[in-house]
Formats: sequence, C-alpha cells, structure tokens
Amino acid sequence: MKIGANQLTSHLKKSLLPCYLVTGDEHLLVQEALDEIRASARALGFGSRDLFVQTTGFDWGNLARAGGNLSLFAEKRIIELRLPTGKPGVGGSAAISDFTDDAGDDLMFIVSAPKLDRNSQNAKWVKALDAVGGVIQIWPVGIRDLPSWINDRMKKMGLQPERDAVRLIADRVEGNLMAAQQEIEKLRLILGEGPVTVDDVDSAVADSSRFDVYKLVDAAVGGDAARAIRILGGIRTEGVDAVIVMWALTRELRMLAGLSDNMRAGLDLSGGMRKAGVWQSRESLIRACIGRHQATGFYSLLHLVRQADAAAKGQALADPWQLAAEIVMALSAGGARAA
Repeated sequence: MKIGANQLTSHLKKSLLPCYLVTGDEHLLVQEALDEIRASARALGFGSRDLFVQTTGFDWGNLARAGGNLSLFAEKRIIELRLPTGKPGVGGSAAISDFTDDAGDDLMFIVSAPKLDRNSQNAKWVKALDAVGGVIQIWPVGIRDLPSWINDRMKKMGLQPERDAVRLIADRVEGNLMAAQQEIEKLRLILGEGPVTVDDVDSAVADSSRFDVYKLVDAAVGGDAARAIRILGGIRTEGVDAVIVMWALTRELRMLAGLSDNMRAGLDLSGGMRKAGVWQSRESLIRACIGRHQATGFYSLLHLVRQADAAAKGQALADPWQLAAEIVMALSAGGARAA
C-alpha cells in the first residue's frame, strides 16, 4: 500500500506492516522516515537489526539466509536492505520478492532506495513489497515550501521564529535540508526555547564557539586566508560532514563565476548581485573577490570542488579536507591578509 510521507506517523500509531520500502533523494527525510519505522518496531519488541547494503558482487543468498536464521524462541528482528542505486538486478529482484514471504510477526523487512524511475516503480520487487507492506515515497521540499518546513521544524523544537528569521535561514541553506536541520539544532542549543529574531540568528552564529560553513565562505571570499583555514579546521574538528562544506563552496563559486561572466559581458554587477539574491551586507565582499579573480579562476575552483565532493562521498581516492584547504586558499588569494 502507498503511504504518504506526511501520513507515516499516524499510520505507525495504528499498525505496523511486515515490510516497508522508503524511497527518495532527500537523505534527511528518508533517514527520519526509517528512524520512525524502526522506533515503532522496537516499541513492539523488535530487539535486533541486521543491515545489508547492496554493493558490487553482493551475495543475495546472505539475505535469504538471514531470514532463515530464526528459531522458535528467537527475538523479533529487523532485516534492513539498502539499495544505493535502486536497481537490484534480476537476482536481487527475485531475492527481495521471496523475502517478503518470510516477513511477518517476528521478522520485519525494511528496504531503502533513492528515487525510483517509472520502470523501477513497476519492477517485481517493488510490487511484492507494495502487496504485503507499505511504500513511502519521499518528495523533496521545494524552495517555496522551504520557509514553511523550517518554521514547522523550529516550532517542534520549542523555538518561536519571526518570519524574517525563517527567511534568513532558508536563504542560507538554499534547499539543503541537512544544513537547515543543523542550523535549527544549533539555534536550539545556543538560544534554548523561545522567540528567535533575525538578530538572534546572526548573533547566535557569531557568538557560538562552533565555526560554520557560512563563516568559512565569507572569510575565503573576503580574502582572509588565515581565518578561513582556522575555521575550516574548527569545522573538521566538530565532525561536520565534508559534503556540506563542498556544497557551500560550490554554491558560492557558481554565483561568483556567473557574476564575473556578467561583468565581462558589460552587465552591472550591483544589479546582478541583487538578482542573485546576495545580501546587502555581503555585496562588498563579493565585489572585492570578483575584482581579485578572473572568471576562469572560479571555473577552475569549481572543477576542484567537484573532485573534493567526490572524495567526500567516497567516490574518489583523495583527502577532501586537503582539497578544501586548497580551494579556500585559492579563493582567498589576493586578499589583504592572504599571506
């Protein structure tokens, strides 16, 4: 059966199905849906969990054997399967379909995958899960809906944000829900429950001992290499995911490259910054940075940040933090304190 993401909580309060398929490209929301299903299962006595991740050469027999390793007095178990590509192949499709027959009162089967295309949605394994369990498709939060999403999240955590405070956070994260959630958690940690203003958002970030990616970008764009490297070190020490750092650098470099191209085409920089949504307080930083670099330099850094992003995701053999340091230093080059 199909279960809307916004209906999952109410569904789990009423019943727990033997199988679930959670799909979508919004990692935070997919993870939260999985966490909610697991929590409901634990409340009903599912005390153990076996996790399988489909990789190249994955032995589908391991999945079948996991389902068969149940004794008369065995505790309730969760078998979870992750499909990074959403395409288990012929053998995998058959194994998943067969496993749904084993799921029941003492064995729960949870499958997660990225967004499925139309052909995959009609695959045998998806239909098998849909027939005996629930299929939850996670849709991304659109830019127009992001402020409302942030506002709801903040209120659930005891925060009472002003509209402009919500808009400021939405502008900063530009659709990245993981970054938005981290920003909200940071505000809750620093401010506690209660009202949140625009000044609270800025001052909380400024007064926090935790450096963040926005300060990193501003330091690099402003030409302060020493501070940028210090912030980068702080971010790494705090355990911030390198992927978030690469996302912030990519976003900034794309904007800088576009504005630089517009200038070369004879367009007005001030108008371009307003159109790009640059905050007035950052215009002088952006103007100075573009003055220090040529557009080709921004595109070279974009190429480098793509390599760093691949390394951060485990898709390339390199140190993403070392590459980030090189990008930050190059972006800072020419600043008053770059030396």
